Amino acid sequence: MTDAPHTDLLTLAQDAARRAGELLRDGRPADLAVAATKSSPIDVVTEMDIAAEKLITDLISEQRPDDGFLGEEGASIEGTSGVRWVIDPLDGTVNYLYGLPTWSVSIAAEQDGETVVGVVAVPMRGETFHAVRGAGAWARGSWDGERRLTCRPTAPLEQSLVSTGFNYVTEVRTHQAEVARRLIPLLRDIRRGGSAAIDLCDLAAGRLDGYYERGLNAWDFAAGDLIAREAGALTGGRPGERPSRDLTVAATPGVFEPLQQLLEDFGAWHD
Repeated sequence: MTDAPHTDLLTLAQDAARRAGELLRDGRPADLAVAATKSSPIDVVTEMDIAAEKLITDLISEQRPDDGFLGEEGASIEGTSGVRWVIDPLDGTVNYLYGLPTWSVSIAAEQDGETVVGVVAVPMRGETFHAVRGAGAWARGSWDGERRLTCRPTAPLEQSLVSTGFNYVTEVRTHQAEVARRLIPLLRDIRRGGSAAIDLCDLAAGRLDGYYERGLNAWDFAAGDLIAREAGALTGGRPGERPSRDLTVAATPGVFEPLQQLLEDFGAWHD
C-alpha cells in the first residue's frame, strides 16, 4: 500500500507530465526538422523545453509551494518541505527535433533524498509509466486499464538485448562506440533509443534485458530508475555505487552483474 502523501505526489506528477507532454506534442511545428537555418530548429526546441519545464514547476508550486526543484532547464530551488522534484521536461531532444517518437517527459519526487515517485510520459507512443516506492511499477497505454510491469526473466548474457546512449562530445562518443564494439559479440544485440528515461521504462516493461550509459544527470534517470527497480530490475553505477554521471547500469537480476563487470573491464566510465 502507498501512503497518502506519496499518492498525492504521484497524482501531481502524472498531471504535470501529461500536460507537459501535450504542450510538446501539440506545440511542435510540423516543419521543425527542415527549418531554413541551423539555429532555428535548435532555438525552437530550447523554447519548447523551457516552456515545458515552466509548466511543470508552476503547476507543482501552486499546490506545493515549499517543495524544491532540480530541472534540466535550470530549475534549482532548495525548498523546505523535504520533497524535491527532479525534472527532465524533454528527454530525447534530438528525436523531438527530427520528428522521431522516442521522447518523453520525466518527473521524479524525492523525499529526504530518496526517490519515492517516478512518472515518465511518452506522448507519441500514448504510454505513461509510473511507480511509487514499494508499490510496484505500472503503465497505461493502448491496452485496457493499468498494467503492472515486470522485467523479463533473466536470459544468458549472450541472449540479452541491451540498450545504450552516446554523448554529444565527439571524443566521449568515440570511446563509447569502442565499448559497444567490444560488447556486441557478447550480447544478442545493442539498441540506441535516444531517451534514457524510455530505455529504463522499456526495461521495466520487459522490452529490454539491460541498459547502460555514461554521462547522465539525475534528471535523466531519477524517474526511470525507480520504475525499473519497482519492476524487479537491478540498477547501479560502477560496482558498489549508485547510478551517476560516471555510469548508469540497469538490467534483469541475472544480467546486471555480468554486464556491470564487462563495462568495468572495458572502462566504460572513462575516456
